[in-house]
Amino acid sequence: MLGNKAGSMTFKETNKAIESGKYGMPGMETSAVGGGKLLGHDVMAQSTFTAEMRPDGSWLGECPNAGIIFCSEGVATFRANGVGNMTESGGVAFRGGASFETTSEALSELNGKFYMFTYDSDPEGNAEWNLYPCE
Repeated sequence: MLGNKAGSMTFKETNKAIESGKYGMPGMETSAVGGGKLLGHDVMAQSTFTAEMRPDGSWLGECPNAGIIFCSEGVATFRANGVGNMTESGGVAFRGGASFETTSEALSELNGKFYMFTYDSDPEGNAEWNLYPCE
């Protein structure tokens, strides 16, 4: 069961084509920078993730501990994995999960929980990430 929304952030993405090494399909490396609210705190965030296209046209994405959340009360890192599909408008809609790690008391609620997410981007590289704790 999903809990109430824990946070929402908007990002500007920069994409670079990479070799996926699988199925003869393309891969992408995406860097995202932005911010929003997480657990009621104003945050900034940066991440780099890769995605490889699968034979059915969907994308398998991973952010292997390459995400950082910054706020005035501390810092957190995160890992995320998800599956995405192209949208009619030319963006991508990913759904997946993330886990966080922090020593910040203000962000400590992130520790030891798994968060489901929606991550939607448009063709211009504008994205929104929404997080929901699994309870």
